[in-house]
Amino acid sequence: MKAIYQLKYYLEKRGFYVSSRLADRLGMRAKSVRLFFIYVSFATLGVGFAIYLTLAFLLKLKDLVNTKRTSVFDL
Repeated sequence: MKAIYQLKYYLEKRGFYVSSRLADRLGMRAKSVRLFFIYVSFATLGVGFAIYLTLAFLLKLKDLVNTKRTSVFDL
């Protein structure tokens, strides 16, 4: 049981926060969004997981592009 909680903690801490950010934008709980992705991935044989990874990649790109630099020399 302890290993499951450690895995859960690791995935929540190191994840891309796709579910959390999407839930904030939609005004929902993150748990509901995660369950939706799980159900969709089972129903569509992995397409939901591919959508999740695509969203994670796009959010990471958005964060890299929109980083605010304090000066010109922070490149």
